[in-house]
Amino acid sequence: MTQRSPAECAIRQAHIRFGLVFWGGAFLASAVLYVLKITDFTAYARHAMYLAEKFLRYGSGWLVASAISYALFRLHQWAQRRGPAESSLPVFIVVAFIISLAAAPVWAAWGYATQAAYQWSNFINETALGAALFFGWSCLFISLLFSFELNDRERRLAAAREEALSAQMRALRYQINPHFLFNTLNSIAGLIEEGSAAQAGRMVLSLSTFLRTTLSLDPLHDVPLADELALQQDYLAIERERYCDRMDFTIDAPAEALQALVPSLLLQPLIENAIKHGVGPSLAHTRIRISARRRNERLWLAVENDLDANAPRRTEAAGFGIGLRNVAERIRVRFGEAGALRVDTGSGTHFRAEIELPWKAA
Repeated sequence: MTQRSPAECAIRQAHIRFGLVFWGGAFLASAVLYVLKITDFTAYARHAMYLAEKFLRYGSGWLVASAISYALFRLHQWAQRRGPAESSLPVFIVVAFIISLAAAPVWAAWGYATQAAYQWSNFINETALGAALFFGWSCLFISLLFSFELNDRERRLAAAREEALSAQMRALRYQINPHFLFNTLNSIAGLIEEGSAAQAGRMVLSLSTFLRTTLSLDPLHDVPLADELALQQDYLAIERERYCDRMDFTIDAPAEALQALVPSLLLQPLIENAIKHGVGPSLAHTRIRISARRRNERLWLAVENDLDANAPRRTEAAGFGIGLRNVAERIRVRFGEAGALRVDTGSGTHFRAEIELPWKAA
């Protein structure tokens, strides 16, 4: 049995409360109008029977409205998977109007079939009344759905802002940490002592560009994938100078994929993971491959590195370490079920981390 999400439970409870108010109010209004028209107050049995029939009629109307609500709710879920649902609001209104027109004769026919003295003119009036009631209810339920979606989006946005700020602090703590700076500066000093001034100069320029770009990033705004890859290229250039001939990297991203918007520094922990667990413990040449593709309305990213079978391996290299968990959590908070992070150990020959995000062009 599928467990309902908290949002579905909240909508279900609101549907019941609004249904009681809406259809209860419609019944009371009909009952009051009927009482105002009564001229013979002695026919208690007839009046009570009429009000009981009205109660059953509006009760059945609530059942029909619940079926309409279910259809609109499923349509709303389908629209959410395709993008922001508010862009489909005119479609929702048209669909609600059509469903209301189709449901009204069914509701009127039920009354026509259960009452012997029911007249054709009454059927037409009940059909018109039903269409108005069902369309009014549909509009009310659509407003309810969109209000819940708006609240959920605001909650997600607040969580994403908090996560983005936290991610920036983690980036500064993990990616531009004293250990990284010490190793880089130590490598530069060693190159200068060896007389490799040109190589040391390239390393200084790469480090300067990387630090300046990283510190100027706004964690609350996405960046084009081209900018993200350029930043990671500077970082990899530094690491390649450190590891000399033990490391190389390639970036494979067509022009279309470079236009995609991604959260800033999203790839940084994945590349650090590739260097730490792929290049670091290995004495063999290690290649790091970064790939990006657009697949329909999805953006696919991958960071892959070779693994040395003879090198010592940490247990988290085969699964989710701190950096990968941070990326997975950031994707979950930002994109929910629309985003994903997967890893593939490749039977010990390579390690690949894959990211899928909704496509959004710059």
